[in-house]
Amino acid sequence: MKNFKLWLFVALISAFISVNAQEEKKYKIHTVAFYNLENLFDTVNDTEKNDEASPMMEIKAGREAVYKKKVHNMARVIADIGTETTGNSPVIIGICEVENVDVVEDVANDSLLLVKDYGIVHFESPDRRGIDVGLMYQKRLFQPISKSAHTLRIYDNNTKKRIYTRDQLLVSGKLEGDLIHIIVSHWPSRSGGEAKSRPKRVAAAKLNKRIIDSLQALNPYAKIITMGDLNDDPTNASIKDVLKAKRKKKDVKIKGIYNPFINMFKKQGLGTTAYRDAWSLFDQIMVTKPLIETDFSSFRYYKAGIYNKNYLTNKKGRYKGYPFRSFAEGGFTDGFSDHFPVYIYLIKETN
Repeated sequence: MKNFKLWLFVALISAFISVNAQEEKKYKIHTVAFYNLENLFDTVNDTEKNDEASPMMEIKAGREAVYKKKVHNMARVIADIGTETTGNSPVIIGICEVENVDVVEDVANDSLLLVKDYGIVHFESPDRRGIDVGLMYQKRLFQPISKSAHTLRIYDNNTKKRIYTRDQLLVSGKLEGDLIHIIVSHWPSRSGGEAKSRPKRVAAAKLNKRIIDSLQALNPYAKIITMGDLNDDPTNASIKDVLKAKRKKKDVKIKGIYNPFINMFKKQGLGTTAYRDAWSLFDQIMVTKPLIETDFSSFRYYKAGIYNKNYLTNKKGRYKGYPFRSFAEGGFTDGFSDHFPVYIYLIKETN
């Protein structure tokens, strides 16, 4: 009887250990982010662009020192995003409001990021302000397979002249073996008022949707991440009616889009940029259905957030709590950007 009890005890303990070993799953986690770098222009006048109207070119004394500080500030933020959770800066980060590839290279080569060995994808766009979108990626973790720029053609309702704006960037590549497609956008601004400028962003959303549709036509289960400064909130027509992004995972169909920032805006009142005491959540990252499946044998969406750490906010004055921007009427503020970055985590089971 004693031997039987001993055997039973050992069997129960072994079963308990076995069950707990199965429950203690391990995951690999990466940060994917987006950041509006707020007028990251170099100090050289480009005669083919309207860069002389940029805040950087308007600085008359100490411009080179200001530029170096601005670059370092951008690198500091990128280096910090996601590190508390992953121990690493973003494996992929979309960026906008950059003048050219040179300024992106300066950010990637900053002392805070150099060890990460970021690669860059960038195309010159026809934007009238001379700003572009781009993508930075850690070469050891993500390998681009293809890249392309997609032109947005919009026209002024009155003059019928073309309005030159940013292209949308598509990069497809392998994240540690998983094929992922990333679209980076900076949709037309609200200049002239939200209602008057709305058709431009609807057109941008339609272009974005065509890119997504083209990928899904080849593979309905394509893992697609679309991100950017959309100059629209998650509840605006461009996102709600054109992209048809959903706030609940259960409502996302096979070729649908999930937008985790809808609840942040509607329920929590959060934003990434502020104007006249009102918050807007213009910066968003959305994913297609295959990224929200519950099988974690490949990379899936885990959660999203706004990177609004204390050092990125104004501490006092009229704009207390707003993003601590780089440029104001008095020139360079020693700040960062007028937008907070946004991010998502992707996780994958490793055992």
